[in-house]
Amino acid sequence: MNKTALLFAGQGAQTVGMGKDLAEKFPMARALFDRANATLGYDLATRCFHGPEPELTNTENAQPAIYLVSWVAFELLKEQVPTLKFEATAGLSLGETTALAAAGAVSFEEGLKLVRQRGRFMQEACEETQGGMAAIMGLDEEATREVCAQAGVELANLNCPGQIVISGGLEKVDRACELAKSRGAKKAVLLPVAGAYHSALMNSAQPKLQASLAAVRFRSPTLTVVSNVTARPHDTVADIQSLLVQQVTAPVRWEESMRYLLAQGFTRFIELGPGKALRGFMKRIDKNAWTINVADVPSLEETARALAG
Repeated sequence: MNKTALLFAGQGAQTVGMGKDLAEKFPMARALFDRANATLGYDLATRCFHGPEPELTNTENAQPAIYLVSWVAFELLKEQVPTLKFEATAGLSLGETTALAAAGAVSFEEGLKLVRQRGRFMQEACEETQGGMAAIMGLDEEATREVCAQAGVELANLNCPGQIVISGGLEKVDRACELAKSRGAKKAVLLPVAGAYHSALMNSAQPKLQASLAAVRFRSPTLTVVSNVTARPHDTVADIQSLLVQQVTAPVRWEESMRYLLAQGFTRFIELGPGKALRGFMKRIDKNAWTINVADVPSLEETARALAG
C-alpha cells in the first residue's frame, strides 16, 4: 500500500503573485487569505499577490506568507481530493510549523502568528549581524564540513546529494566558497538572503521564540511529523517546543528526514506551497519516489488528477 507524506515549503520559495490565481478561482482560498489578514491585523494577502518584492522577501513577511500559501494549497487539495489520506508531514525550516498544523498539533491561526513572530525575531537577528548563506554544489558532506571548519562557518541545510547550504559571517562565507571551489565543488553560490539562518548568528532569536512558543497551545500530532533537527518524529508537546527553538540555529537535516520516511515505506510525496524545491530534492534523494506539488491552479489540477487516477 502506498504511504503518502505531505511536504511544506520553506523560506526562499516566496514569489510575488503566489496564491493569487488560487484566491481568484476558489472561494475557500480567498476566505483563508481574509482570515490571515484578520488574524495578523495587516494585509498579508496583498503582499503575496502584488509585493513589492523587497517587502515580500523581508523575513517578517516572507515566513507567514509562505505558511499561508502552503496552508491554502493544503486545504484546497483536501477539498479537491476528499479521499486524500496522508500518514506523515514534514516542512523545511518554517515549513515545519505548517507540517505541525497539518497534523493537528497547532491551529492555523496560532501557527500563522507564530511564524510571523519567528520571522520578526530572525529579521532582528539578521540586522544585528553581518551574515550570509551559500549553496555548495557537487561536494560531499565530509568535504563540506572540512571547508566549514577551515572558514569558520556552519552547515545550515543538508538538502539532498550534491547540495548543501552553509551559513555564517559574510566574509567567512565568501572564504568558504573559494575553499569549496578549490576542493572540487561544481558551484559555490551566495544566496540572496538577509542573514545567516540556521547558524549561531541567530542565537538572539531563540529566547524570544521560546517565550512565544510558551504561549502557544500545542497538542500531540495525530500522525508522524518529522523534525528538521533530529530527522525523526516529534513526540511530546515539550519536545515540539524545544526542537522549534533549537531549529533556528541547528542545521536542517532534510535529506536524512526524507530517507527516514523512505525507510518507513513512504512512496508518495506531495509538496504544498510556492515553488517546487522539495520535489526537486526528493528526485535527487530517490528517483523512484513519486513526487508532485501544489503551488497554483494548474499544479493543483494536475495533482488532483494524478491522485484520482
